[in-house]
Amino acid sequence: MSDTVAAISTPLGEGGIGVIRISGAGSRAVLERVFRPGKGGAALREGADDFSGRRMRYGRVVDPESGDTLDEVLAVFMKGPRTYTGEDTAEIHCHGSAAALRRVLTLTLREGARLAEAGEFTKRAFLNGRLDLAQAEAVIDLIRAKTDTTFDAAIRQLDGSLSRRVKNLRDRLTDLLALVAANLDYPEEDVETLAPRDLAEHLSSISDEIEKLNATSHTGRIVREGLRAVIAGKPNVGKSSLLNALLRESRAIVTDVPGTTRDLIEEGVSLRGIPIRFVDTAGIRETEDPVELLGVAASGDAIARSDLILFVLDAGRPLDEADSHVLSHIGDRRFIAVLNKDDLPARVREEELLAWLASFGVGSAGLRDLGPSDAGARDLAEGPIAVVRTSMKEGRGISDLEDALESFVFQGGAPPSGESALVTNVRHADLLEKSLSEIGDGLAAARRGEAIDLVEIGLRRAWELLGEITGETAGADIVEEVFARFCLGK
Repeated sequence: MSDTVAAISTPLGEGGIGVIRISGAGSRAVLERVFRPGKGGAALREGADDFSGRRMRYGRVVDPESGDTLDEVLAVFMKGPRTYTGEDTAEIHCHGSAAALRRVLTLTLREGARLAEAGEFTKRAFLNGRLDLAQAEAVIDLIRAKTDTTFDAAIRQLDGSLSRRVKNLRDRLTDLLALVAANLDYPEEDVETLAPRDLAEHLSSISDEIEKLNATSHTGRIVREGLRAVIAGKPNVGKSSLLNALLRESRAIVTDVPGTTRDLIEEGVSLRGIPIRFVDTAGIRETEDPVELLGVAASGDAIARSDLILFVLDAGRPLDEADSHVLSHIGDRRFIAVLNKDDLPARVREEELLAWLASFGVGSAGLRDLGPSDAGARDLAEGPIAVVRTSMKEGRGISDLEDALESFVFQGGAPPSGESALVTNVRHADLLEKSLSEIGDGLAAARRGEAIDLVEIGLRRAWELLGEITGETAGADIVEEVFARFCLGK
């Protein structure tokens, strides 16, 4: 990457400032050809020290051929390697109109730069050793972050919290591989003997650490991508009222008429820093109405694509066949049972609900069919994550429901902070799973007392897989795939 690249690094549209970034060995030369200091100064001399100290300079961008002023700007030059890309870098801060940015960028391209590819600035930072691959992936998460929790997780990854954990695991595997190699190559020499039991202990310890790290991927995926929570129940149990209460606004129409909601209503919200997309569904029931049937089918599809169900029940009425029909649609999805209308005389208590769920095999080892009308229903869930009593009429129980949602996301613990590493990327989770499998095979072989060279194969493969997370053993195709997800200008 010896050439010089340029791109617009701020979103297109109206704004006070728009930034053109230039990176590469020729970035200063390009800047000197297009920038004129002050209101009417002469062109900068080639190699002059006018940009020393990384100071921002006021001036104009001028077309050197026509002499036309394209924009009034601020410009700065930063000498590598102490820059984002590790290369010489220049920035031109223009007025934030699409016209100004387009004109200035076109001029820089004519004067020696080429248009940067998507993610090329961060790719150069990776290739120049400024960031590893996991840190580079955190950059795009920072750009896309919509909540404080998402942003904080990306900042920790950019600071190297995940990379340090992975590097520690690879260092332990490196030491173990060296010991294995010494025992294989110099069996008669005075080297530390590696007995199968000792090898198994080492592998078990490393396996435990990988499992702990990968266990954070449940929380990490939700923090990065958001939680999709579907509100489901039979008609007229208060699903739309619950949606409005969670959103703190009247988003869904609420009436006493069963079946008011015929279509899905989706709305995103940041709840305690967690990005959540709530989906209000049509009441699920047996019906002959063709329009309502479409709504029920859409509800079933939404449930199948959900991360979590809010199963809303009417606490003022006995549980009935309509509730069991909803339960059949929930199947094996994780759910929170919401006993709504708690302001009415209680007809359903938590103990009764759990007993009712158990009668269908929910929360127990055995599973039962829900009846002829639900033939082919999926296996049922282990049981509710929580049972929450609410009253939309009196505004009670929403905080308890939010507690349950937060507990589900963070698996009962506190939100990560400080140096906590969180696996937010599907690629990283997949590599951790594969490395865990390889070490598991090696651990089983060591416990069986098999030849040590058979164990070494799995250890080396696990070492390589972990290296793909940070990019140390990643091939060019993986690197290209990662940076293809980036936006232009970053």
